Amino acid sequence: MLKNIAARRPSTKLSKVQKYSMAGVATLGAATLAFSLAPSGSHTTTDAAAPAAPVAYSGQQIKGVEAGVAGTTGAELKAQSIAAKHKAAADSATAAKKKAAATAAAKKKAAAHAAAVKATAKKKAAASHTKAAAASRSTQRITMQTVAAKTYANNLDGWIRQSLDIMKAHGIPGTYHGLHKNIMRESSGNPMAINDWDINAINGIPSKGLLQVIPPTFKAYHVAGTSWDIYNPVANITAAANYAADKYGSMDNVNSAY
Repeated sequence: MLKNIAARRPSTKLSKVQKYSMAGVATLGAATLAFSLAPSGSHTTTDAAAPAAPVAYSGQQIKGVEAGVAGTTGAELKAQSIAAKHKAAADSATAAKKKAAATAAAKKKAAAHAAAVKATAKKKAAASHTKAAAASRSTQRITMQTVAAKTYANNLDGWIRQSLDIMKAHGIPGTYHGLHKNIMRESSGNPMAINDWDINAINGIPSKGLLQVIPPTFKAYHVAGTSWDIYNPVANITAAANYAADKYGSMDNVNSAY
């Protein structure tokens, strides 16, 4: 005898897509609701459970669900890809801006350094120039003054004084007194005097001039810067003083014919 038992619903395996499909869930719900319970208070007795109607699945519904799921996933992936590209582009732009800013800052710093170096060099050059100018101004400069040529009287006093200056320049010793006394003894102050009677005259080389110098002695003891004329008063005195310094130490030591 058959027992009153509820008919078992056929077991249907759902695919992965069907499990995630809202349409499949709705179909299963509709199949379950087909076995309605009797209203409260009523009793229904059946000798045999009515066979469960098989659940029908529409292939079109499943395909639609698959398409919906696949479409939704593709759109999301595409959106994510676009977002990733935008982010990469933004990151690249930000990095480029940072690099450009760093490059500009480095150039600005280098320009500032170069300007500072140039300013320092210019300042040093100016200081050096100022120092050199100050040193130049502080240096004593020799003032060239025109010295009037010394003049001498054209007489015995002037001749002796001019000769003494020449003698001093050449290191020839002698004094005004020593020259004057010997001139007066030898020629009495006559620059054209000539001895035509002593041994020198006999030998053809007479003594001439203020200090009675023979031509060979005048030539040998002539002092540079004076005339070569033996009768020239200054040239005659200076040559005779030069000879006396060589032979006697100075014209001051001569007190007679020499």
